[in-house]
Amino acid sequence: MHEYGVRDVEKLLQLPRSTIRSLIEAGFVSPARGPRNAWLFSFQDLIVLRTARALAVANVPRKRIAKSIRELRSHLPESMPLSGLSICAVADQVVVKEGGSRWQAESGQYLLAFESDADGSISVIEEVNTRASAESHFADGAALESEDAAAAVQAYEHAVAADPTLLDAHINLGRLLHECGRHAYAERVYIDAIKACGDDPLLLYNFGVLLDDMGRKAEAMRVYEAALRVDSGMADCHYNLALLYEDVKKPKEAIRHMAQYRRLIGSNPA
Repeated sequence: MHEYGVRDVEKLLQLPRSTIRSLIEAGFVSPARGPRNAWLFSFQDLIVLRTARALAVANVPRKRIAKSIRELRSHLPESMPLSGLSICAVADQVVVKEGGSRWQAESGQYLLAFESDADGSISVIEEVNTRASAESHFADGAALESEDAAAAVQAYEHAVAADPTLLDAHINLGRLLHECGRHAYAERVYIDAIKACGDDPLLLYNFGVLLDDMGRKAEAMRVYEAALRVDSGMADCHYNLALLYEDVKKPKEAIRHMAQYRRLIGSNPA
C-alpha cells in the first residue's frame, strides 16, 4: 500500500498541518508511524481527512461525521477507482456516489438518484483521486526508467493526463523521450508543460538542452536565458550558454557566462 507523509498530505489536500493534526487528535484517522516516528497515511486516510474536513465546513454534526467516517472506511477500497467515487454532504447526510449508484455512508443504504441530488452538495474526493492517481503513475514511471523505458514513458503519460500540473511528470517524460531520441515528441511535452506549469527553471533548462541537441542553437539560447531569469544560480545553464555564445562569435557573452559558471562551481564544488 502506498504511504504518504505529512508533506504529501499537505500538498495533495491543501490542508495546513495544524488541521491534519486536529483531525488525527479527533480520531478521524490513525496513521501508521514510520522512520523517526513520522506519520504515514494510506490512501484511505487521505480520503477520510478530506471528507471529515469538508463535512465539518458544511456544518454536519461532529457525531454524525464520526459515525459516517467509521462506516465509510469499511467500504473504501485500498486504491481508488478512476471512474468516479465522490462523497457529498447533502443536508446533514453523508452520501457516497460510485458510478451510477448512491448510498448513505452512515447506514450503507442505497438511494434513488433523486434522493441524493440536491443543490449545495460538496464533492470532496475527485481532486484527491486525480492527484493521487497522477502521483501513483509518476512513481511507477520513476521505478520503471532503468528497466523499461517504454513502460516508463507510458506511466509518465498517464500521470500528465491525470494531472497536467504535475511538473515532475512533465520533466521526467521530456527528459526520457530526449534520451530515447524522440525529439519532436519531447519538444511537444516541454511546450505543453510550460503552458500548464509556467517557467520552471529546470523545465526550461531541459528544453534548452533538447533544442541545443536538435541544432536549434538560437532557440536554445533564448530558453537558457529564460531559465536564468528565473534562477540565475544554474551553473550548467551558464556553461552551456558560454559554449553557445562562443559558437556564434560573441566572446564577451561567452566569457561572462563562463565566469558565472566558475563562480558558482567554486562556491558549491559538490
